[in-house]
Amino acid sequence: MRLNDPNQNHLLAALLESDFARLSPHLEPIMMRLGDVLYESGGQLQHVYFPTSAIVSLHYVLENGGSSEIAGVGNEGILGISLFMGGNTTPSRAVVQTAGHGYRLKSHILMDEFNRAGPVMRLLLRYTQALLTQMSQTAVCNRHHTVEQQLCRWLLLTLDRLPGNELTMTQELIANMLGVRREGVTVAAGKLQENGYISYRRGHITVLDRVGLEAEVCECYDVVKKEFARLMSDVRQRQGSQ
Repeated sequence: MRLNDPNQNHLLAALLESDFARLSPHLEPIMMRLGDVLYESGGQLQHVYFPTSAIVSLHYVLENGGSSEIAGVGNEGILGISLFMGGNTTPSRAVVQTAGHGYRLKSHILMDEFNRAGPVMRLLLRYTQALLTQMSQTAVCNRHHTVEQQLCRWLLLTLDRLPGNELTMTQELIANMLGVRREGVTVAAGKLQENGYISYRRGHITVLDRVGLEAEVCECYDVVKKEFARLMSDVRQRQGSQ
């Protein structure tokens, strides 16, 4: 597999050969740099994005400038679902959380494929259900669980999208993701470090004990993980029957 290969994105890898053959000539490889804004709230969707090694955070932005993450998208998904859900704008801001690579596709090409009402449409709608589950669970988690539990959830979901156990992320950025005060993240990260689960230094987080994080995290992580696992399981079953 090449360093940046479309098949590193699970949705693209799940396409039937005939469907992928139609889309692949139009997939444009891009670098996604930390902090790049792919969409602004209310902006027109000119492209959809398929991350391969990058992770993108979807933020809801308030009138006073405050924001919090409502979902993350990595190599399991696509950015721009509002395009085929009936709108041409997005209510959220999409910001690159972890630098890496991905592919972009012009919106009209994806819509042409979606409107065939075939396997691509079913795959995208199934992914949308999984993404909505993540959004719903994030809202519940932010309201009912501790900052430490939220941090564990965020760390584990991020790790699931990365090949290693190291993250580049400041406490201030994490606080913005979770929609909490930086001091709360400092305390929560300190507890995780004291327990030997993570090592944190100058914006770099190394997960030392994933099992420990999984023991501390709330049920929200498992709900989201199982939903995405079910998505790919359904895809494989459909491909096997065709």
